[in-house]
Amino acid sequence: MNALHQAQSAYRNHDQPIRTSRGIEYEAFARITHRLKEAASDPPKISDLASAIHDNRRLWSILASDVVDEANALPQELRARIFYLSEFTRTFSSRVLNGASPAPLIDINMAVMRGLRQGQAAKPANHDLSPRNKEPMT
Repeated sequence: MNALHQAQSAYRNHDQPIRTSRGIEYEAFARITHRLKEAASDPPKISDLASAIHDNRRLWSILASDVVDEANALPQELRARIFYLSEFTRTFSSRVLNGASPAPLIDINMAVMRGLRQGQAAKPANHDLSPRNKEPMT
C-alpha cells in the first residue's frame, strides 16, 4: 500500500468516489455557472451576479496561469484556446457588470463542462491529483 493510497483511505468519505482533476474542474464550472444563471434571473440580483462574475474570473485566471506553464501537458493549440477564452471572459465580465447579458459567459462555461464530461467518459479514472498531470479539456 503506497502513501497516496493510505492518505486517500484515511481522509476520504468512503461513500464518495475519489475525484479526478477533471471532475474537480467540472464541479467548479458547474457551481459557478449555476450561480451565474441564478443571479441573471429576472430581475437580476446585482450583488449575486457581481460575486459570481468575480468567482468566474478567478476560475478562468487559474486556468490561464495553468496553461501558460511550460510543464502543462495539454496540446499547445488547446492551451491557446483556453487562454483566449480566459481573456474573453475577463473583458466580457466587465460588460456584464455594466448591464450586458451573462449568456455568453454561461455558454462558454457550459461548453467547457461538456468537454470535461466527454473526456471523463472516454478515459479511465486518473487518481493522481497533482497539478502537473492535467488531463486535456477536450
